Amino acid sequence: MSKTSKKQAAADRKARIEALRRAERARERRNRVITVTLSTVIVAGLVGWGAYAVHNADRKDEQKAAEAAKPISGEKVWDAKKLTRNHVQTKVDYPENPPVGGDHAPVWMTCNGNVYTKAVPDENAVHSLEHGAVWVTYNDKATQTDRDTLADKVSKTPYTLMSPDRTQSGAITLTAWGHQLSVKTAADPRVEQFLTEYVQGPQTPEPGAACTNGLTAS
Repeated sequence: MSKTSKKQAAADRKARIEALRRAERARERRNRVITVTLSTVIVAGLVGWGAYAVHNADRKDEQKAAEAAKPISGEKVWDAKKLTRNHVQTKVDYPENPPVGGDHAPVWMTCNGNVYTKAVPDENAVHSLEHGAVWVTYNDKATQTDRDTLADKVSKTPYTLMSPDRTQSGAITLTAWGHQLSVKTAADPRVEQFLTEYVQGPQTPEPGAACTNGLTAS
């Protein structure tokens, strides 16, 4: 091969190599563009989903608050200013059954989602109400299914307690300080509404006070 031919062949190889390098650089640029574009789309999607999730959660919270703010049909309310709060060592003759407030024992019933199988002293339970607890009571009119449903709900809800009360008139009664509701079944939506409103609710005379380490019963 002549020198001229060799030079031409070398030039051709160089040209082909350069063309391949240009093509490779072009592919790399395209890949970078695709990667950046996909990343942008993914990030935008995540941001959009996050914004949607936050908005959806906020909307659910607003709906829950709105539901809780609605008056509870059938609820009885007492003037909190007329409910005395003295600690006494004797039995108290409460005008309501179950009682909704008033003088009470120095020690509260433990109300950290406690489900009691026997009646508890009114005086200790009223002290629990003072701490912001909701007291769920039932009599023989309540079915076993209702009792089980209520027990499951109470056991998962701090600042609640549950006990039988065969002397009350309604099948199921929910009591907070100065507030009371009677329902026939645990499936009544007002049960959840009452718990949402009054567990550590605005009626609580001593918000944040303990519901643990009080009196316990079987």
